[in-house]
Amino acid sequence: MLHTRTTPAERRRAFREALASGRLLRVPGAVNPLSAKLIQETGFDAVYLSGAVLAADLGLPDIGLTTSTEVATRAQQITRVTDLPAFVDADTGFGEPMNAARTVQLIEDAGLAGLHLEDQVNPKRCGHLDGKTVVPAEEMVRKIKAAVDARRDPDFLLMARTDARAVEGLDAAIDRARAYVDAGADAVFPEALADEKEFEAFRAAVDVPLLANMTEFGKSALLDAATLENLGYNIALYPVTLLRLAMGAVEDGLRTLAADGHQRALLERMQTRFRLYELLGYEEYAAFDGSVHDFTLPPGT
Repeated sequence: MLHTRTTPAERRRAFREALASGRLLRVPGAVNPLSAKLIQETGFDAVYLSGAVLAADLGLPDIGLTTSTEVATRAQQITRVTDLPAFVDADTGFGEPMNAARTVQLIEDAGLAGLHLEDQVNPKRCGHLDGKTVVPAEEMVRKIKAAVDARRDPDFLLMARTDARAVEGLDAAIDRARAYVDAGADAVFPEALADEKEFEAFRAAVDVPLLANMTEFGKSALLDAATLENLGYNIALYPVTLLRLAMGAVEDGLRTLAADGHQRALLERMQTRFRLYELLGYEEYAAFDGSVHDFTLPPGT
């Protein structure tokens, strides 16, 4: 059937090459597989699966209530439909070093290009909430080493996220990032940096690919892509943007429907049936089905 035509190995190599290019990769978070198709069609560089988005989609707060298998299942649904590299929020690895090792293999098997693990105490909380707690750096180092040992494809990207900036300060977060790189992390995600100066300081201190989390309504300034590229960042992440847009539209639409008793005023704001079918590839599926059924057996078979 119709699905991605690239292999996980190809997508992982492409992700590695793109990170090494020096340009900024722009990466929105998918809400579901259909939105991942739109992310590719619109010209972005990769697809992300946010733990906060998955939790919200399940009607849960982002406080460590999802499981590694739930994340891997949704991740595989996304990798099935897009040729873009996809990487995922693996929270704390869903437990201790052995759990993190299993998580790495689950996510590898789901066809992703990489994941990030964070140094919060399990169960974690949203990185832009107050009251976070981080584990000792040595404990996170052990988790990263376990993840490295569990990885089977060397091109699968292991990113370390540190939440220490809001807990221990910027210098401590930088020290942790360096220790995580020494333990085998390929890239670093410094969570909840405050402003452009902090992003600049982190870039100057850490010599691996860096991710800038441009999540709305959080603790970080929303820097534009040109600024982040000039600062030397490798990924601009928009993890929850599509969920916020979609849920805002749903709320507005429901209020209008409740007030008016019909949806006629909403039609111009909707994706049309034609556009939905186009995005889903109805014509391609019909052609595929026709090519399977429209045949005759040769004589004598």
